[in-house]
Amino acid sequence: MSNTLKIYILASVSFLVGTSQYIVSGILDTIANSLDITLATAGQLMTIFSLVYAIFTPILIGITSSIDRRKLMIFSLSLFVIGNILAFILPGYQLFVVARVVMALGAGMIVVTALTIATKIAPEGKQGSSIAIVMMGLSSSLIIGVPIGRIISSLLGWRVIFGVIALLGILAMILIRASIPLIQGDKPVPLVQQLALLKKWRITIGLAITFFWLGGYSIAYTYLSPYLLNVSGIEEKHLNGVLLIFGIASLLGSKFGGFSTDRWGVQKTLLGGMALHIVMLILLSLVTNSYIRVSIILILWSFAAWSSGPTQQYNLATIEPESSGILLGLNQSVMQLAMAAGAGIGGVFVEKVSLSSVTWIGALGVTIAIGVALTLSRARLSKMPEE
Repeated sequence: MSNTLKIYILASVSFLVGTSQYIVSGILDTIANSLDITLATAGQLMTIFSLVYAIFTPILIGITSSIDRRKLMIFSLSLFVIGNILAFILPGYQLFVVARVVMALGAGMIVVTALTIATKIAPEGKQGSSIAIVMMGLSSSLIIGVPIGRIISSLLGWRVIFGVIALLGILAMILIRASIPLIQGDKPVPLVQQLALLKKWRITIGLAITFFWLGGYSIAYTYLSPYLLNVSGIEEKHLNGVLLIFGIASLLGSKFGGFSTDRWGVQKTLLGGMALHIVMLILLSLVTNSYIRVSIILILWSFAAWSSGPTQQYNLATIEPESSGILLGLNQSVMQLAMAAGAGIGGVFVEKVSLSSVTWIGALGVTIAIGVALTLSRARLSKMPEE
């Protein structure tokens, strides 16, 4: 088996992780009705997953640093599979929360380990594209996993989705065991040393861009399905198609973000993408009962939001190039914290204000991100001290 095919196997594993995380937003209304809970309470399932992922992944990766990477991947997949089995068989909201915690503990280690293995087995000079392939698995879960999950949910019930993911996770363990060679773990950078970088205010500001950009996105995205059904006036029969084009636009936006950063630079790409992001969130709140117009707004929203992803990662890597690996790792945790905070804040506004308010609050979050990005840009131009 070629190393390229092995990397695609790793991408399929990251696809399972992404589907398990994002599927909740696609079936949020179904889960709420099934468990007899509010939409806001159901939305906290996203918060819980992201918080556990963000907080415990660096700790667990540090603890398991000496373990062979293939063994660690199989162990992480085992934990992930157990979490999905628990979600499939256990009744009630509280036990589903436990299942989400177990899922997230495995998911974080899976993604980091998959990226590590991909760089180790990639052909010389292809490490960057190998990482992109693995990350493509996460993006593809929005395009394929969420709409298919919605279909399975409507036909067989939402718990079946997690049963299917568990079965595919077991298959992935077999493929990993058969295809991935034994790979010695690297000596990790201690967590304390990683966090010490936050003393440099430019890095803190840079990570704040991620937090407010993705947090603003998450506030609206977590409640996307019920929003489209109850506010935008999209019919249930059209929802799967809408979610599909939303996912495709996210992939195209990510590709464009990388191209635009190379062509026109970080500043124009990042600020332009976030400005369009804000406009589309506001328009989504104003346009209703039109499948075509709402779909166009969703395409542009997803395209704009995800164009900021690769741009922001490159932006962080250039703040302190000698620590780019650590910074990108910290950025992954901040991304998950932003998703958690966005889902939590969105839940508060859904419960205390209205479902229709999430687009406006999301737009406010992205507006703050633009302000933070401009602050960082001015600081770089003035060449002020780092600390």
